[in-house]
Order: sequence, then structure tokens, then C-alpha cells
Amino acid sequence: MQNYKVAIVGAGPAGYFAAQALQNLQTDDLQFSIDMIERLPTPWGLVRSGVAPDHPKIKTVAKVFEKIATAGNFRLFGNVELGTDVSIEQLNEMYDAVVIATGSAVGKKLGIPGEDLPGSISAAHFVPWYNAHPDFADFKINLNCTTAVVIGAGNVAMDVARMLALEPSELDPTDTADHAIAVLKESSIREVVISARRGPEHAAFTSPELRELPKLEHTNVLMANSDIEAAISRAGDEIEKDTKSNLDAMLLISEKEATNHDRTMKFQFLATPVEFKGNGKVEEVIFQKTGSDERFSINCGLVITAIGYEAASIPGIPYERGKVVNNEGRVNEGMYVVGWAKRGPSGVIGTNKSDAADVMKLLVEDLKGAKNGGDIADILPATKVISQSHWEAINAAEVAAGEPLGKPRLKVVNRDELIRIAKS
Repeated sequence: MQNYKVAIVGAGPAGYFAAQALQNLQTDDLQFSIDMIERLPTPWGLVRSGVAPDHPKIKTVAKVFEKIATAGNFRLFGNVELGTDVSIEQLNEMYDAVVIATGSAVGKKLGIPGEDLPGSISAAHFVPWYNAHPDFADFKINLNCTTAVVIGAGNVAMDVARMLALEPSELDPTDTADHAIAVLKESSIREVVISARRGPEHAAFTSPELRELPKLEHTNVLMANSDIEAAISRAGDEIEKDTKSNLDAMLLISEKEATNHDRTMKFQFLATPVEFKGNGKVEEVIFQKTGSDERFSINCGLVITAIGYEAASIPGIPYERGKVVNNEGRVNEGMYVVGWAKRGPSGVIGTNKSDAADVMKLLVEDLKGAKNGGDIADILPATKVISQSHWEAINAAEVAAGEPLGKPRLKVVNRDELIRIAKS
């Protein structure tokens, strides 16, 4: 029987699904020892720090991750950073294969004048801030304005807009970071405009997300019926299933009986941002109607861009256009990539499962003789590493703290506090 050692760098959905695929590929003659290396003291990636807190059902996939982690051939090395605590060269020496599953965490830029003004931020900062990501515990956001603009046409843009447009007390029974709830409750924002460069038929929203919007109890949701009817006409009869589902959901929103709440979430399409203006901070966004020379502006005090993500580079791994350079998941000998780091920020959490399974089949095809390159545990200080049992202690403490408050968990934000709980 051959036992191969595989390192997976990144403890998000792509990493766990890669581990699951390896577990499923095991036979009497082929076994894997899987070590997962994660920069943060907490695993689960976007399931913990990206999924909107008011959509808790999506987070139930964490139960699958826990099953993978306790299958017997898996070790978690949390609070360990590749390039600082261990090098890619060391991993290549110690493991028969290395799988990069680091995701994409850097927000793309528009590249227009005024984008760096105070009051212009990326969803790549805002989303982890309200989700209690330790790196963003001290992030400051000013919500002392009546109108915010969210630029983007995907589910991240919709999540961001919804978080700004909700009655903040709706977040009390969620695992939204306490510091974010406090700031949102002081927010002056009453109108949030989601702006898409292309038409509704090209939007990357998903229909389940769209169908949730009319259920908001304290927020008007507005789409111009003329925009949706025109999009349906442009899409024609040979329309893709997902596009039709989206347009059907948008049509329902556009035809919904008007409500009269204090808060409004409004969609605009075919509007390309060309400049942010303001005296020392964002005060106005200039748009050009897509496909014409006509321009218009929206006065606002906050702009959040949600136009996609890129992977942050790691020394020793080739990157191009925000992704790891790869051929169907192969990077170079003994190295593979899965998830957003492989294909860019596309798909939903479940997309990573089939993606990882395909790449792990290639990994198995490529295996040669097993190495005997030593144990990563021998080169990392035990006082630093957050193991699976340490994470379970953090998890239990957060769940216990949230229970009397009616929350699924009360997230700990401070990295040192997370480590203290884990080691106590």
C-alpha cells in the first residue's frame, strides 16, 4: 500500500473539497495523509468571512467540512502563513503533491479618476469587515451619508447593497460582527443604488438571491420595468436557462406593488462609472450611459466597488491576471491549484466541489513514488499552530457565546484572542 502526503494551502471551500476528493479516491492500495495549511487561526474561508450573515443556510456546508476534517487522515495547521512560516520550496520537499487553494481576496479596481478618494472602498474590505475577519477588525467606514452607490452586478454587489439597506436590527440574530452591527445602527444611509455596466440579461446575480429581495420587510426594492422588458426583448427566444430565471425574478421585482419604507435599494443598468468626484472625499459619481455619450451623476457619500477579485501572489508560484498560471489545474510537477485561485472568482460554493474533484483525479494520475521528506510539524513551533482540536475549541466557544443572544455564534475578531481561546 502506498501512502502519499498532500499539502493543501488554504482552508476555504476549494481546499476542503480537494481534501474530500482525495479521501474519496482512496483504495486499499492508495492512501493519503492530508495537511491543510491556513494563514488565519480559523478555517472555512468565505463560508466564515464571505457569505452574507443573513443567509445562514449557505453556511451549513461547514458541516461537510467538519466531516472531512475528522475523517482520520487530515491535519489542520492554522495560523501558518506560506512564505513566512514555511516556504513553497519546503512544502515541495516534504510532500508528494501541493495543492494551492488560497482563493482570491484582492478587489479589482475600476481604474478611473477619483477611485482613491476617501469614501471609495472595495467590497474586498467591506465584506470581511462585517464578517469579523481578523485582518479587518480595525477597518473604518463612514456611513454618515444618505446615499451609497454599489458598483457591480453579481451576488457580492447584492450582498453589500442589502447589508447597507437592511434595517440593522434584522442583523441582531445573525453572526454579523458586533462592531459592524454597531456602525450600521448609526448609519444615515437610506438609499443604496446598485449600478451595472451592462443590461439585466448580462447580470451575474443568481435567481435565488434575486427572489429573496421582495421579502425584505423594511426596504423598498426598485427595478425599472422598462429595463427588464427591454432586456427580455434583447435576450430573444434562444435564452439560456439561468438568464431566463434571472430575468423572470427581476420581472417580478419590477412589477411588485410599491412599498413605502424608509430604506430603498435601487438597481440601475447600462451605466458605466467614469469618475468619482469630491472635495477630499467622494461626493458624486459620474456615469456614462453604456453605448452612448450621455452622462449623468449621482450624489453620494460612499461608493463600494464589487467588480471581482484577484488572487494575491505567493512567492514561488506563477501568477498571471490575478490567477495561478495552470493547465486544467496543473501548475508544475507536484503542484496543483483549485478554486478561485485556479479559475478566477466565478461560480457558487458548490462549483468548487466538481472543480476540485477534476483536479485531484489529475493529481492521482501524476503520482510517482512516495517521498520521505519529513514532517511539517517538526519545523513549526507548536505554540503557533492552531490544530483541528484548537479550532473546535474556538468554534464551541463562539457558539456558546452566541446562544444566549439568539445568534448562531458570536464571532471573535481579535487574532490574539482566538489563539488564547484555542490554547486555553
